[in-house]
Amino acid sequence: MHDVVIVGAGPVGLSLACELGLAGCSVLVLERETGPGSPQKTAPLGIRGLSAASVEAFYRRGLLSPLLTASGAQDDLFGAQPEADEPPRPRFGGHFAGMMLDGAKVDVDAFPYRLPSPGLHAVRTHLEAVEAVLSEQAVKLGVEIRRGVTVTAVAQSPEGVTAHAGPDTYEARWLVGCDGGRSTVRRLAGFEFIGTEPQFTGYVMHATLADPQGLRPGFNLTPTGMYIRMPDMGYFGMMDFDGGAFDRSRQPTRDHLQTVLRRVSGTDVTLDEVHTASSFTDRAMQTTTYRQGRVLLAGDAAHIHSPLGGQGLNAGLGDAMNLGWKLAATVRGHAPEGLLDTYTGERHPIGAAVLDWSRAQVTVMNPGPHAQAVQAVVRDLIGTRDGTTYMFERLSGAWIRYDLGGDHPLVGGSAPEFRLEDGTRLGDLMEDGRGVALDFSPDRRLQVPALGWEGRIRYAAGTAGDDLGLGAVLVRPDGVVAWAGDRHPDRDAFERAARRWFGSPAI
Repeated sequence: MHDVVIVGAGPVGLSLACELGLAGCSVLVLERETGPGSPQKTAPLGIRGLSAASVEAFYRRGLLSPLLTASGAQDDLFGAQPEADEPPRPRFGGHFAGMMLDGAKVDVDAFPYRLPSPGLHAVRTHLEAVEAVLSEQAVKLGVEIRRGVTVTAVAQSPEGVTAHAGPDTYEARWLVGCDGGRSTVRRLAGFEFIGTEPQFTGYVMHATLADPQGLRPGFNLTPTGMYIRMPDMGYFGMMDFDGGAFDRSRQPTRDHLQTVLRRVSGTDVTLDEVHTASSFTDRAMQTTTYRQGRVLLAGDAAHIHSPLGGQGLNAGLGDAMNLGWKLAATVRGHAPEGLLDTYTGERHPIGAAVLDWSRAQVTVMNPGPHAQAVQAVVRDLIGTRDGTTYMFERLSGAWIRYDLGGDHPLVGGSAPEFRLEDGTRLGDLMEDGRGVALDFSPDRRLQVPALGWEGRIRYAAGTAGDDLGLGAVLVRPDGVVAWAGDRHPDRDAFERAARRWFGSPAI
């Protein structure tokens, strides 16, 4: 029996497998596709944007450099150096409902706890690169990946879960569905899935135009929808407000795509050749809980929405980082009571907010004079310093903060990249998936090794180049600040926080 069976070998399932593997769990990943390759995963259709929050997660596991290499994006760190005195300004190409944002207008003073780090910027990559890096890491950690396996039934007992795939059965103590928007696990385990129906059919295609000068490059919001053209790679995207009438099960033909492109763009351009194409909608749905007994969901299996703003992959990776260490602690038997339930408690509101962010963009893009009037207002707002800063906060992931209690504004948010006087960085300390206690206090009063959490919390003491006025910080394995103390931190308060997130000490 495995500790955990994960259904789905996409980025979310593989990321979760890596987190569990770091903790020494026995993990089996089941994937219905027979091989990892697909035209939908490579450029241009497989292109995705990783938010700064996701890039930071790769960095903290030592996987950012391999990811950049696999993505052909070695320069996407934008020169960000942890040794620099100041974090670099955001270099930013995001959009809201097709309206582009200017990173030069971001008010960096609105983020007073940013420190120099390689993980401060978004990175453009593609799904094949993400999956290749995570697959290699998972295998190194002892994770078993079986492809060509379609799960057809799931049965729970008080002791574990059995996944059936034809004549084969796979037993585990826990099962996690990471099998996408049409999740079989979600259906078989009886999760309630609620939300809103689509307003548009979207299309992405790799194609060539007979008259390329007829379409403007970039994002183009029009009176009848939106189209995207990336001429350097032959990528086109379209949003056609037909109420989602085009059935995704049908393969779009060249004639159909040309008709839609002409309608949305308001031109008479001609598609010369369509190499690959697929469709999607803005249907926005979410499960009411992310856990049913010993079955959990992550990524698109738990929440679906339109890909506007590139939030889906990033939300799924955030789910995996949040769930991984909690499920591992539960498997290993040292999780404090209720720890696994905080997964739904913390991530469900994030998923709901992402769905609303998608719905807001769809509303603004909707054809007609009312939506166009709203577009004019939004354009004015995002042209301001405060408006751009707000958008940057949402698109970068900087807005994500869990309600963990505590008075310090850092608690519940992502930890800054503290750097000790010996050159050790927080990212260096987090590669093995443990929590981290940083002790900047003059008398080094935390003394974590003597308190009994040494196997779960890595202790590092010393003077920091910039300690942001703190005396100590406790960081969860997912990079979230669990507790922060002043210049003379209260060790009792630290112990309470450590017990809350890491269970009783071993001694």
